[in-house]
Amino acid sequence: MSGDPTIFEQIIAGDIPARIVYETETVAAFLDANPLAPGHTLVVPKEPYERLDEMPGDVAADLWAAVQELAPRIEAAVDADATTVGVNNGEAAGQEVPHVHVHVVPRFEGDGGGPIHAVAGDRPDLSEDELDDIADSIESGE
Repeated sequence: MSGDPTIFEQIIAGDIPARIVYETETVAAFLDANPLAPGHTLVVPKEPYERLDEMPGDVAADLWAAVQELAPRIEAAVDADATTVGVNNGEAAGQEVPHVHVHVVPRFEGDGGGPIHAVAGDRPDLSEDELDDIADSIESGE
C-alpha cells in the first residue's frame, strides 16, 4: 500500500466526485472519468491494494462477485452486446493508478475494438520445453 492516497481512495472518501454505481463494505464501482465506451466502469476494493496478490482472498472474492453482478447491469444500461473485463496488474502491464481496479468495458458489434489478445505486443515463439517449464513453475508456485 502506498503513502499518498490514490485517486480511487479519494473517490471512496468522497473527496473527489464520481458517479458511484455500486458499493458494499469492501468494494466500490464508479464510471471511468475517461471511458473507452459508454458505461465503462471501474470496480475497486475500498482498501488500496496495489496488486492482485496483495488482496486478501475474501476481498478478492467480493471484487469478482461485484464484477459478475455489474457486467450484465452495465450491458443493459447502455444496450451493449458484450463486455471486456480486464485488470492491469502492475506498471509494466499499463496500471496507471497503484490501486487494484477492474475495468468493465461495454462492447458493441462493429465498435472497432479487438480481443484481449490485442493488448500485448509481439507474441513469443515458445518451444514445447519452454511451455512445459512455465506450466510446471506456475503449478508448483515457484
